[in-house]
Amino acid sequence: MTNKLLQQKFNQILDEDLLKEIFESGIYKEFKKDDIIIDINQPLNYIPLLLTGTIKILREDNHGNELLLYFLESGDTCAMSLTCCLKTSKSNIRAVAESDSSLVLIPTSKIHYWFQTNDSWRNFILEAYQIRFNEMLETIDTLAFMKMDERVYKYLIDKVKLSASTDLGIKHNDIAEDLNTSRVVISRILKQLENEKKIKLSRNKIEVLDF
Repeated sequence: MTNKLLQQKFNQILDEDLLKEIFESGIYKEFKKDDIIIDINQPLNYIPLLLTGTIKILREDNHGNELLLYFLESGDTCAMSLTCCLKTSKSNIRAVAESDSSLVLIPTSKIHYWFQTNDSWRNFILEAYQIRFNEMLETIDTLAFMKMDERVYKYLIDKVKLSASTDLGIKHNDIAEDLNTSRVVISRILKQLENEKKIKLSRNKIEVLDF
């Protein structure tokens, strides 16, 4: 981990003394795209601060079906893993690298101590809780009130915003897994969106046109 990268991503959020402590006590890790960073039922002794890349947070039902909850971008942390750390319980989510990512792991002991002693850390954690809570409410609203074609299109728009590109290198099966539906349904909806001139399909690639 370079101190420069840590400063670049968090110097507007965390104070100078805390950034120095994070640099000294944090554990730097790199993950390739599709690597599992945190798995379900894994004991958690740290929380991640994302430096570069994108991470998707997934929930799994009793049958092994996954549902996308939200994405993390550089400068974010995962509030759900924080909750598990504070309760010293096992993870109830799966965190997967959406792209090549680097992060710093903060030990549980530091999480507790800084929350009591550092205003910038406490504000950062409370804000992270609020943001992730709002994102999960949005996910619930999407499931409850949006039709599947609307969910698919929203998913593609969210991916465009994350990648800063309208060209998405993504397979139909990947979308199906994230949205907990079948590949056949996704393929049908994507063809429908193409007919509506909202996207253009090619092999393992989707170009979002109406954005």
